[in-house]
Amino acid sequence: MQLVKTTRDTLLRPLQIVSGIVERRHTMPILANILIRKDGESVSFLSTDTEVQITTLANIGSGDDITGTTVAARKLLDILRALPESGDVTMTLANKRLTVQSGKSRFALQTLAAEEFPTVSVADTYNASVTLPQKTLKHLFNMVHFAMAQQDIRYYLNGLLLVLDGNKVIAVATDGHRLAFCQVQAEQEFERQEVIIPRKTIIELQRLLEESDETVRLDIAASQVKLTFADIELVSKLVEGKFPDYTRVIPKGYKNDFTISRDELLRSLQRAAIMTSDKFKGVRCIITPGSMKISSTNADQEEAVEELEIDYGGDQIDIGFNVTYLLDVLNNLKCDQINIALGDSNSSALISIPDNGDFKYVVMPMRI
Repeated sequence: MQLVKTTRDTLLRPLQIVSGIVERRHTMPILANILIRKDGESVSFLSTDTEVQITTLANIGSGDDITGTTVAARKLLDILRALPESGDVTMTLANKRLTVQSGKSRFALQTLAAEEFPTVSVADTYNASVTLPQKTLKHLFNMVHFAMAQQDIRYYLNGLLLVLDGNKVIAVATDGHRLAFCQVQAEQEFERQEVIIPRKTIIELQRLLEESDETVRLDIAASQVKLTFADIELVSKLVEGKFPDYTRVIPKGYKNDFTISRDELLRSLQRAAIMTSDKFKGVRCIITPGSMKISSTNADQEEAVEELEIDYGGDQIDIGFNVTYLLDVLNNLKCDQINIALGDSNSSALISIPDNGDFKYVVMPMRI
């Protein structure tokens, strides 16, 4: 039975969309597969790791019949990538084997029954829904994702806090050493909702969301979030747990602050980072009226020193930071200038964008 007949690129796109979350090693071998369902012309492609599920549709079916199967995602993707770009591809299902043919190339792949594939149950009702342009949601995630924890024992930090509050959509991420906060305006009004979206889901959404004005609809249930955009549906479980109160972490009323060129500071820190070691990423910053001196040393007694002129008339502050935390935020920001506010040598620093209250980045000091 012929499932699909189309061009290579037309078939490659839906496979690339769904294959990102497929695990190479899994306790359930079928989860290395993708579920392909055909109903006349409409063909759906679905993948899941039991926590996240992605579905996309394409009108590339051949014939009127209804059928389904599952096949190894990586193998099928590798085969299509290796085929000539201009060629047509057919996929045929017979005797539990999926045959992929293009020109004089032919591949026969083992399949597992579609009925055995463990799909995620989609919630019946949702507590809240928000619709945003794709580029707005992508921007929101981009501004905070780098501060998410990775495999932290405090599992609620291994994700991103999404808050709906009034007409604001807020994203917050922290790993306990730094915190990133960003908010955007929505056209709707919401009752306050807080959910934690897992790290893997956020990384996948950054890959799938486009810099376009086309909308994405985000539906929130008690233990699940669903995002629908273009021809994609992504369903993800939420992380249970209580996220730290970010409003208490963001400092207020610091009197020592200055504005500096983002690019100039970024390049100085990149040079200073060369002299740090893999185990110790500390840089020392001495801020005095008119000057910011950045220095780093390593176990071989090597040293880097950078000096920047700044418009600053506050207290002298001698403070250390993990240079990676500073580079992460500077690389993600797209503005020309940033504002740095400081309390004293033992207090966290607040990095923000001048005349813009929508983004804040807090970084804890470290002993140098």
